[in-house]
Formats: sequence, structure tokens, C-alpha cells
Amino acid sequence: MNKQLTLWGLIAERARLTPGKRFCRDEHKRSLSFAEYRQEAERLALILHQRGISSGDRVAWQLPSWIDTLVVCAALARLGAVQMPLFPSLRFNEVSHLCSMAEPKLLITPATWKSFDYADMAARIQAQQISSMDTMTLSPPDHTAEHRDGSSGLERTLPEAQETVDDYPERWIYCTSGTTSSPKAARHSDLAFITVGHGMNAALELTSRDVVPIYFPFAHVGGLMWLVSSLLTGCELVMVEAFNDDGLRVGDSFGATIGGAGTAFHLGFQRYQQQSEGDCFSMMRCFTGGGAPKPPSLHYEMKDAFDCAGIISGYGMTECPIITMNTVRDPDDKLANTEGRLLPGMRVKIVDRNGQICGPGQEGEIRVKGPHLCLGFLDSHLNETAFDNEGYFRSGDLGHLDNEGWLTISGRLKDIIIRKGENISAKKVEDVLFLHALISDAVVVGIPDNERGEMACAVVTLAESQSEFDINSLQRHCLDKGLMIQEVPERWLRVDSLPRNASGKILKDQVRRQLLEPS
Repeated sequence: MNKQLTLWGLIAERARLTPGKRFCRDEHKRSLSFAEYRQEAERLALILHQRGISSGDRVAWQLPSWIDTLVVCAALARLGAVQMPLFPSLRFNEVSHLCSMAEPKLLITPATWKSFDYADMAARIQAQQISSMDTMTLSPPDHTAEHRDGSSGLERTLPEAQETVDDYPERWIYCTSGTTSSPKAARHSDLAFITVGHGMNAALELTSRDVVPIYFPFAHVGGLMWLVSSLLTGCELVMVEAFNDDGLRVGDSFGATIGGAGTAFHLGFQRYQQQSEGDCFSMMRCFTGGGAPKPPSLHYEMKDAFDCAGIISGYGMTECPIITMNTVRDPDDKLANTEGRLLPGMRVKIVDRNGQICGPGQEGEIRVKGPHLCLGFLDSHLNETAFDNEGYFRSGDLGHLDNEGWLTISGRLKDIIIRKGENISAKKVEDVLFLHALISDAVVVGIPDNERGEMACAVVTLAESQSEFDINSLQRHCLDKGLMIQEVPERWLRVDSLPRNASGKILKDQVRRQLLEPS
């Protein structure tokens, strides 16, 4: 059997290939070359090893998108630890719940960040629930000096590095976003992310000249995917703490060539460009998409506004990152309306409500299998219903394949609104709403109704230049764009912004609760 590289093997190999090439930089004018990245990782690995961390130990970290987070990730990979990245937005209840399940040996957090005391939260979790768990705080950039204190005798003190393996063990525990339920924890090996990296790099034609800002939390599975892609190609990452005007200015000034990473981010790029009067992101080659289906019109808007290839989207989830993906060479109609074709090694089947395989163009539940699929859930009881008898993961997403293998997402099983016995696709209605010049963001949900069973409700934000909210006009627009009368939302709500989780997905449960609150 051929030996396969681990994540640490990729880090070591890239440091050998292009040691002086810049690997990353941030908004605070800090940067690391690939050789420096390896060195800093080994320094921190020594500190962690002296604190008792070794191969197979579970370590949770809840850190912003810092350069130091990249170093933590690499240091733990150097030791062969099992990492559990946590979104910085999670608070005591979620973090204590996940740590109770995973029982990590160490929890790494900032001391404070954005006025929140993470160190205090970690201490309370340790005291109240997991007394055997150690805690550690980072306060960049000061802790870099701590790394250097232990820089001597690395080879003699650290255990031998595992750069290659015959078989991939568990190395990651990733928590789902929890848009409609409590977060679940999916177990992964390095294999999933290394194979994803190869497929994504080919689709985007990524090279060492590319510059990629990380605008979403690095603790998302997409963070590790981009780290692997950088190690495979030598491209540069830009670590940005927040997706706002300041963060966008950083990516713009550093010559970003690829922007991400979903509808919420694309809308943010559009707003920034309008404020800049079009004079921004002149080096942009394309935008990536994923996490949730996009409105087809958005691809054309981004392509025209930034004079680039538009949105190169893919389909995946925490449990199975990037199953299908478009490429920079694909035609516009495919880029706008589909999520691409299968990446190497991946398999998809579409099944109807009776579990029968659907034909081309026939909608059903998407089930997936292949090297990107997780090893199962940390709570093993969830595996019984999560996978079918052939080992395919039940995604809960609806879609169809065409004759050439292009995948189109049409919604979620739970996002089908049943009005008087007829099914209404929330995504279909949302796509139509995005075609209206007045609407800048939209979501459609179903709420209980005595007469209809469920009623379709649209919650929208309006373009800043518009102030009128004419429901009759919006309903006529829906009919003009081909919706049947029963598909047109019967209740409308205008809001300043839609609630989203850290990865940009709309929190539909929050929207429903808002609609159900007494007015």
C-alpha cells in the first residue's frame, strides 16, 4: 500500500518545497512564510507536549481567524492530536455540551475577544463539568514569544512526526452549524480534507499566485479545506477576524483573487463595491459558494459586477465537505443553476420517499458516500438513522441530477411547505424573490395555519436606496416570474437583517419564532 501524507506531512512537504514563499498574513501586518509556519508550529507543539498532549488526545479549540489559530492547528497535527474546532460565537451551554461529549484533554481559547471573557467561560466549564480538562489561553500576538522560549532541542524532545500513514485515523471532530437543532459532532480523518483539497484546487485552477481571504470562522470545515489547498498549491491565505468593511478593505488591499463563501458573503461584497463605486477587488478571479443553495441570479450579478468568472459553487456539509463542485470553465447556465458535478471518488444517489432511485431530472433526497464522508458521529446513536443500509449519508437535502451528472439543489425536506395538501418549495420562492430589484435578502418559511395547514411567509430586507414596501407589487412580481398563485407568500415581513449563524446560513427557526410572536 502506498503511504499517504497526513496534514503534518503536507506542512512539512510545503516547507521543503517553497520555504520562503509567504503562507499567510493578517490585518495586523503579521505574516509567516511556509518555513516559519512549520517552525512556529513545532515550537507550540513542544509547549503542548510538555503539558501532556500526545497522539490521539482530544483537544478542543475555540479561536478566531488568527494566524495563531493556524499555528495551533499545525502544532496539534504535529503531535497527532484529535482536534475539535469550535466557533467563537458559541457560549457556555453549547461549549460545555460539546466538551462533555468529546471529553477533551485541553480546551484552548482566547483570554478575551470582542469583549467576551473566554477564559472565564472555560474555567466555569472545567469547574462545573470536566475537572480533568485542562485549559489554555492565547492572546496574540504576545504568545508568539512564548513559542520561542521553548525552541531549543525540538528534535530531542518532541516525539517522531507522523508525516505519512497507511490508514487514516480520526483526527477531527467538527460540529454542525445547528441552524434548526442542537449541534452534532462529526468525526473526520485527514483523508477527507486532503482529497477535498485536490478536487477544489482542480475546480478553481488554484496556483501559488492566488490570494484567498478567510472571511468565515476558521473553525468551520472550510477553514481546514483552505489550509490544505494552500499547502498543496502554495497559495496565500489572509486571516481576517470579521467580515465587515474593514475586513473587506484588507482583502482588497492584499490583492484577493478568490472571494467566498456563500450568499451572505456575496451580498456583502456587493454592498462594499457599491460603497467603493466599483473601484475594488480588481484582481478577483472568482467567488466560491457553498453551505446553502444560491439564487441563480446572484451568479450573473457577481460576474458582471466584478468582471470575473462569477460564483463557482459546490455542494457539501460538515459531515461530507464538497461532494460536487463547478469549475471555472463551466458554462454560465450551469454555474448559475447547479452545484456542479461529483469530485473524484464521490458518489451520489437521489431517492424518492419510498427509497427508490430517481431518474434524471426527478427530485428526491440526496444521499452521499465517498472519501469526504465523515467516520460517523461522536454520539454513535445518531449513526443508526444518519446512514442507509448501503452506507450512504442521508443529507436531508432535496435535488436532482441531470443526464450529464450536474446536481441541482431544490431545498430541504423540512423546508417543504405543505399548503392545503400541496407541496411548496421554499427555495423556489426565494429564488424568485431575489429577482426583484427591491429585495436584497430573503427567506421563506412555513408557519402553522388552521385553514391551510401551513402558510408560506416571506421575510425580506430591502435595498438601501428603497424605502417603500408594497406587498401587492411583490406578489405581482412572484406571479409574473412564474409562481403559481398557491406558491405566492401570503404573509410578508420586512426586517433590517436576517439572523445567520457563523457560516452564513439563515437561522430559519429564529425566523419562524419571530413570525409566531404576538404582534
